[in-house]
Amino acid sequence: MANYEKDQKLVAEILKGNEKALREFYQTHSPRLFSYILRKVAKEEDSQELLQDTLFAGLEAMRDYEGKSSLFTFLCAIANHKVVDFYRKKKLRQMLFSQMPNLGNLISELLSPEERYNKTELKEKIKLCWASLPQRYQTILRLKYVEGLTVVQIAGDLKETVKSIESALFRARKAFIKVYTQI
Repeated sequence: MANYEKDQKLVAEILKGNEKALREFYQTHSPRLFSYILRKVAKEEDSQELLQDTLFAGLEAMRDYEGKSSLFTFLCAIANHKVVDFYRKKKLRQMLFSQMPNLGNLISELLSPEERYNKTELKEKIKLCWASLPQRYQTILRLKYVEGLTVVQIAGDLKETVKSIESALFRARKAFIKVYTQI
């Protein structure tokens, strides 16, 4: 079977919800994709984060995969966009906050009542989603997105392997999105 046919079969199995296919996808593509991203981003922690974002975006985009290129090439295209966004956001943050350190306070004061209501409603929806997640997922998501720890730091804090934290973080994000879209 040609590689493209294997990729299309793997994608079809993942879309059916086959966990074995998902595991194969992760084990096959994450090491090469990590190396690819690491060549574009100097810090290993940033590369790990971009890898997770790329794999997650790749799973979300699988319905669009037509097999015209290898699955790895498809993922590299997604990774390229993630890397560009990473540098764009990093540069924007540096420019904005170095020039105007109180910008965050100013923006929050300018919110209209409707925007404040929408922000409050969003917070409530997030709280509901959060409460419905297993405690392990809550812990990992809190450490990553609230406390801003890297995957390596989380693994150290929880005394687990980096790979197990990456997998758990991936599943936690997926569970959060599933709950969020149902509320």
